[in-house]
Amino acid sequence: MSTDAALTDALEHLVRGIVDSPDEVDVRRKNGRRYDTLQVRVDPEDLGRVIGRAGRTAKALRTVVAALPGGQGVRVDVVDTDRRR
Repeated sequence: MSTDAALTDALEHLVRGIVDSPDEVDVRRKNGRRYDTLQVRVDPEDLGRVIGRAGRTAKALRTVVAALPGGQGVRVDVVDTDRRR
């Protein structure tokens, strides 16, 4: 398993443990010029759980990903699916 896939799988596993609808969790890696981004999409009802009070849960997820091998230079974004077309 590559480091990229391991990061994606680890983040997906962590998020599935937080939400009420784990089957709706989708983590995708987007390659960028300066850094790669892991985009997390969840059921709109679970968005608050993933972000957490004052963004604490999202920050903790970012910290864990950064601590994993290959996690330096990777951003984690929680995507608000209500605003998507």
